[in-house]
Amino acid sequence: MKKTLLTASLALLFASTALAQDFSVNLFDQVTYYNMYEGPVAEPVPAGMIRTKNSSYSKKLTPEQIASIGNTLTLNVSLSPLCDTYDRIGNVNLVMVPSGATAYSYNDTNIMRIEMGRFITPFMNMLVTNPASVPYTFQVDNITRILHDITISANYDFWIELEVYGYQGDATAGAVHDLPNTCPGRNDICKGSLTLTSTNDPNGSQGDDNYLVPLSYKYELKNYTLNGTDVIGETVKTINFTLNEPVPNAKLYLITSNHGQQEEFIRRDHYVSFDEEQVLTYMPGGLSCVPYRVFNTMPNCIYINCITGVYRPNTNSAWSWNNWCPGNKIPTRVIELGNLPAGPHSFRIEVPEAEFLNNDGENGDGYFPMSVYLQGFSTTMDTEDFGSGSFSISPNPVNDIATIASGDVAVKKVSVFNTLGQVVYEGTSSTIDMSGLQSGMYIVKADFENNVSATKKIVKN
Repeated sequence: MKKTLLTASLALLFASTALAQDFSVNLFDQVTYYNMYEGPVAEPVPAGMIRTKNSSYSKKLTPEQIASIGNTLTLNVSLSPLCDTYDRIGNVNLVMVPSGATAYSYNDTNIMRIEMGRFITPFMNMLVTNPASVPYTFQVDNITRILHDITISANYDFWIELEVYGYQGDATAGAVHDLPNTCPGRNDICKGSLTLTSTNDPNGSQGDDNYLVPLSYKYELKNYTLNGTDVIGETVKTINFTLNEPVPNAKLYLITSNHGQQEEFIRRDHYVSFDEEQVLTYMPGGLSCVPYRVFNTMPNCIYINCITGVYRPNTNSAWSWNNWCPGNKIPTRVIELGNLPAGPHSFRIEVPEAEFLNNDGENGDGYFPMSVYLQGFSTTMDTEDFGSGSFSISPNPVNDIATIASGDVAVKKVSVFNTLGQVVYEGTSSTIDMSGLQSGMYIVKADFENNVSATKKIVKN
């Protein structure tokens, strides 16, 4: 995904459109989720979105919404209980779908998906109304660079998925926790909402090249199948990939959580390597879950010691066994790699002590869903000094004709882009006729005879 200064300045332009007013959009409003093990339900889908399976809804961002997003982005999720009282997993995804599609299937091989945030639902009783919902907030400012990446948006539309998994269970599944008496015969598990908010932070990143490599989406890391590990009996996964150009300021965004009869309650060291060098060691959990107890309105043996009948205290030592808290987010771990050269690279994660034992002490239970992607960018602002001369445009704002001043360096080509990245004017001189353009913000890209390109923002009155 080769970029020029144009990409950086377009991102800056998009961010500037949010400067006058903060942006907020409610993408999902109390949509109903259904039994994850049941066949696709036939219930109506709210207007403007699709249901790709019982546990997942998706909605496409409009060009106007993307143009209004600045350089910060917050995901606000809210869940309300229906007929599932157990703790489950959920997540928010960014999906890149081939341009123009009005729908897609969940496992479509033509899409790209990255996980932006993961959470664990609490034990919730729909008959308890205080609190009536559980909130989760994710700060994902780096995603704005992807949304403003014109190389990606030239081929893909951006969709947002909100997923929540669950089911009522049965007596043999061990998932029944005193379902409310209004639930027999029902398959609805909860309601979910998602709001995106954005601002333009003047102290934040203001115009970045972007390089994105999705590496894994919820890969089920486990040691008892070759679909879950490199080597049977070892919990290890290696992902090899190639960068076709150098990537500055590269970072890995990694999400893992531990699931299974034993692995949920035994903490393990996780080792992450990049290009055969260890870059991170972490052990999930270990912090008190008491701050999230308020959302667990159905009694359970996580928050209550079911032997003594007493609530667990608000100390980290009392929770030294836990990998995550019902009602809390799963961390997104950001691993800084620095500048990466073009060529082959490898990511590897290992959890050598994981056993994946079921209740009978036999192998074959549990998994660690792992999502990871690589992103890099370089910050490049408007170019004032570019070699033999200085680049400026006047007047700015402009009514009709703008003129490029570039010292003794001649202009070879001029292109003007609107907020959607579309070319609205091209010329070969230092004058730009903007009389036919609508009022608003534009980007001017000038190519000079010394083979340097530079960009400027300009406002059309």
